[in-house]
Amino acid sequence: MKKFIAVVTSMAMAASLLTACGSNAASTETTTAAASEAASEKETAGKEAEETEPGAKTDGAASAQFQSSILFCGSTSLYPILSSLASSFTEKYVTWDAVDSSFPDSNISVYVAPGGSGVGVSAAIDGTADFGMLARDIKDSEIEALGEHYQDFVVAKDALTVSVNAENPICGIMDDMPVETIRQIFAGEIATWDQVDSTLPAEAINVYIRDLSGAYEVFQKSVMGDSEVTASATQSASMTELATNIAGDKWGIGYAGFGAYNKANADAQVLTAMKVDGVEATAENIISGAYTIQRPVMFVTGAEITPSEQAFIDYIFSQTGYDVVEANGYIPAFTPEA
Repeated sequence: MKKFIAVVTSMAMAASLLTACGSNAASTETTTAAASEAASEKETAGKEAEETEPGAKTDGAASAQFQSSILFCGSTSLYPILSSLASSFTEKYVTWDAVDSSFPDSNISVYVAPGGSGVGVSAAIDGTADFGMLARDIKDSEIEALGEHYQDFVVAKDALTVSVNAENPICGIMDDMPVETIRQIFAGEIATWDQVDSTLPAEAINVYIRDLSGAYEVFQKSVMGDSEVTASATQSASMTELATNIAGDKWGIGYAGFGAYNKANADAQVLTAMKVDGVEATAENIISGAYTIQRPVMFVTGAEITPSEQAFIDYIFSQTGYDVVEANGYIPAFTPEA
């Protein structure tokens, strides 16, 4: 019965927090409101999680001080990894005392809500989420704002592939693009495929990008420089959506994440990634740094780690976590703890 209550509560709260974190936060006001609502939901969830059944063992003082609910908010790239791990962790243990006998008999509540890297780090700074998820390098100003207890936890390495639809005839003509050509395409200076290669048809190039996310910032810094992405580009709310958009458009091109690219091609080749200045986006080249359009996938906090948080962090960096990172198409940035 207790397991049933925990699962139902988690499902209901997860649905609320997906909305609360705000996947399309367009302004600081929207971001703050979303994070505040998530914090309110988290507080309510924590109170619900600490309720025990009649006859269950209790320790009032310990339970009152113990953090039974944990909230992650931010990057849509890290979201499927931590969401999967939160579910398996909760299903495996159900209550915190099953994780560690010194913990109270409170229901485990680990919530993971997508909303973008900027939303995540803002929520961590404001303290409206325990951890902010990012899929980009954290800025010095953000580290300063998080304060003396700042910590980061790098879960995976990811890269932005310059991907085209696998049915685009360019795939039979070239497999490499200079970074300058990529910049011109995404800036709209090269607008039709025959401008890339004269043997291609004069079909319009349809550019697909993320919204104002960590990926957007990485691509801007690595490829665009001072140039702006064309206003005609189609924005996508997640990497999965971006990859799906390219896969559905013969004349599309976009910067699909390495993980999203691998998942999209799991059953059949629907995307083809161009080499960039002669370097292919492979695990080896990403790890070595030879492929330069890449980013860390991580979570951060500005608070001291609580015992319950450390227990879940240990689970993330276990063999189970390693396997989930790989299953999502990413490159693990850690060696599993024994």
